[in-house]
Amino acid sequence: MSKEKTPVTPAVRELRAEKAVFTEHLYQYEEKGGTGVSARELGVDEHAVIKTLVMEDERKNPLIVLMHGDCQVSTKELARIIGVKLIVPCSPESANRHTGYLVGGTSPFGTKKNLQVYMEESILVLSKIYLNGGKRGFLVGLEPSEVVRVLKPVLVKVGIKG
Repeated sequence: MSKEKTPVTPAVRELRAEKAVFTEHLYQYEEKGGTGVSARELGVDEHAVIKTLVMEDERKNPLIVLMHGDCQVSTKELARIIGVKLIVPCSPESANRHTGYLVGGTSPFGTKKNLQVYMEESILVLSKIYLNGGKRGFLVGLEPSEVVRVLKPVLVKVGIKG
């Protein structure tokens, strides 16, 4: 655990404004390390580290998907559920424009634009999850019910163990 002061990001500001109960966790960020690195650094199961994925439909409408770190998103199933033809990941530049965050530091909280959030339903069975806090090497830990209360996500079953 790093001794540096935890950052006050737009995500932290939103969580505080919503009076959410959360913990702050700094770790040594590794480029392209993903949830495997953050899980290892925090000493938690990668299944409890939740990825914030910025995606878009065929009309370039952006959305966020919250998914277990050890799972992939079935974009075909998500497109079917939403009623669009296609869902694809945004380019890093486009994701940054929509969220205000750099890839690797994208939080579902405090995004620049108000984006619809879709959350893998099975996340709700976990007692505590870890999401990006709005900066590379910084996660926030909280109960899934707090995420639901603050973000009001649409619950979906689109995870593929992988």
